[in-house]
Amino acid sequence: MITRRLLLKKSLVLTSLLQTGVFKTLMAADGAGRFKIGACDWSIGKGSNIGAFEVAKTIGLEGIMVDMGSVENNLHIRQKEIQDAYLKTSAQTGIAISSLAMGIYNRVPFHSDDRVQEWVKGSIDAAKNLKVKVLLLAFFNASDLRNDDARKAAAIKHLRALMPYAEAKGIVLGIESYLDAKEHMEIIDKVGSKNLKVYFDFRNTADAGHDPIAEFKKLGKDLVCELHMKENGFLLDKGTVNWKGVSEAIYQTGYKGNGWMQIEGAIPKGGDTVESYRHNLAYLQKLFNK
Repeated sequence: MITRRLLLKKSLVLTSLLQTGVFKTLMAADGAGRFKIGACDWSIGKGSNIGAFEVAKTIGLEGIMVDMGSVENNLHIRQKEIQDAYLKTSAQTGIAISSLAMGIYNRVPFHSDDRVQEWVKGSIDAAKNLKVKVLLLAFFNASDLRNDDARKAAAIKHLRALMPYAEAKGIVLGIESYLDAKEHMEIIDKVGSKNLKVYFDFRNTADAGHDPIAEFKKLGKDLVCELHMKENGFLLDKGTVNWKGVSEAIYQTGYKGNGWMQIEGAIPKGGDTVESYRHNLAYLQKLFNK
């Protein structure tokens, strides 16, 4: 029989655990709040190259974000034989394929190129075959949407046509851009699909003149699919992004996303890629996987 005294004792013990942080540690050990940490293959010198697995293994990462390829190789990750090779190498190295990216739209305009539907659908198929859930669409340079309503309208038209296919395959499309949270939410609302989300990059958001922590909180835990952890020309703890504040915001909002965060860049001038990424990995593990 549970007495009032026993209940009070258990309550005091739980309160003590919460105050000392032990409870959070125990929850983390059980997998709660833990993030898997990978890297973008292009940022470790192996963009759309199967050699990225070995570099990631040398660093100690858990996975890689794979770029779909270029115009020159016709987005070669769409080819079944290359997908099979990637799956085989992933199994051999123990390095997961965490997500896919279409960086091609930095060079080719998403809003006006005739190949958008074909390319994105083929990349959705690749994501399904490679057993990943997130496909990033990069909206920079040739596809930058800032201050251009015509480009936004064209992008929304394409996305409306593509989302039923993505939904049927169980793939989330992640918009990565310089737009603020409000603009991203407007696009998602106009497209009208639960499988369209924001691929959030704290450094890019700061470079666009926005407060990255405030913007992340505005989007909330349900509209962000995955995270880029990046500094330009600096290690993660040596740049200007408040990564401790980022960590607090992520845990305060209850954000999980797809469970992955990807290191991108964060190498000082003249720095060694492997050593820089080992440093960045250890820093993120300290912040997020205590």
